[in-house]
Amino acid sequence: MLSSANRLRSSKDFSRTTKVGFRATSHSLVLYVHSAENLPTGPQVGLIINKSVGGSVARHRIARQLRHAIKDQLIAFPKQTQIVIRVLREKPEYTTELSELITKISSKIAVNA
Repeated sequence: MLSSANRLRSSKDFSRTTKVGFRATSHSLVLYVHSAENLPTGPQVGLIINKSVGGSVARHRIARQLRHAIKDQLIAFPKQTQIVIRVLREKPEYTTELSELITKISSKIAVNA
């Protein structure tokens, strides 16, 4: 589980990350990464899971699954990073797809740095 310091909560931060940040897409996920300033903690992660993905139980299961999967991969991101994961469709397993997106977006960030 992610610590509360690593959770993205502000709608302003969600909006900024999705509009200004780098984006990597796959069949069922979109990953946005934005380099923010003045983050006292580490990287922050937010989830966007639309109702079209499924009912409440399915959305919460997906959220738990994604938070657990991203927790181990936060060390790949700099401290001043905000990450938003958007779920497009329900799938039984997101871990490998998320790992591929992190690799893809890391290369985009490295090229533009």
